[in-house]
Amino acid sequence: MKTQLHTPLDESLPNLLKTLSLQAFIDQHQLLAESFERLGKNHIDYLQELTLQEIERRSNLRLERLLKQSKLPRSKLLTEFDIGRIQGLSPALIQRLATGDFMDVHGNILIFGNPGTGKTHLSIALAREWCFLGRRVLFTTASQLVQELRESQQCLRLHQHIKKLDSFEVLVIDDISYIPLERADTDVLFQLLQARYEMRSVVITSNLPFAKWGQIFKDEMTTAAAIDRLVHHSESLELNTESFRMAAAKKKQENDVKTIVTST
Repeated sequence: MKTQLHTPLDESLPNLLKTLSLQAFIDQHQLLAESFERLGKNHIDYLQELTLQEIERRSNLRLERLLKQSKLPRSKLLTEFDIGRIQGLSPALIQRLATGDFMDVHGNILIFGNPGTGKTHLSIALAREWCFLGRRVLFTTASQLVQELRESQQCLRLHQHIKKLDSFEVLVIDDISYIPLERADTDVLFQLLQARYEMRSVVITSNLPFAKWGQIFKDEMTTAAAIDRLVHHSESLELNTESFRMAAAKKKQENDVKTIVTST
């Protein structure tokens, strides 16, 4: 015999809506009812509008949650990234990558270039686009990631940590070549890359081309194995241009000189 939980229920409309977590209905049902009555719209139109507002509210909450979980260090827009400055970089390719479809086949994105060429900007901007598409993204620097992996390893929880990262469809690892890594560091990093191979996507930015990745992974075998897993199903972007910061500094200096000349 089935039993039911009997609890006192406040059957007022606001309380019923609260029970169902329909916050948009709670906030708008009275004003919208009055508005639709004046406009002569029927109850179906009224219900549809409330439902659309509730869906929009939940979508916005999900987006806020995804952006917070992504841990993007700052806001960078794809529209602010000057693709035209980088010879050979295809705008169509960037737009295709921004759709996030590569995650469905567990592909990777590798972004190479000298300091100041926009690698971090581009990776943040793409990650932001993916969040807006409902994708689960995590942004981290290589140094922070390695530190967290090493701490987990010391606590005998490395496997659990890597499994936790598996909940993110794409892991953005910034500045992989900036820090000197010990052998123990490269071991945990390789384990992570190996675990995500053909299972989840990775985006990596690096100042060093593959030919110099021996400086990161220390030995040829590990270097070759890491590169092999990354380049399979990957898109490589080469940001071969002058540093954006250097270019901006030069332009400012030129403008300052022009101002001085004009004033004299």
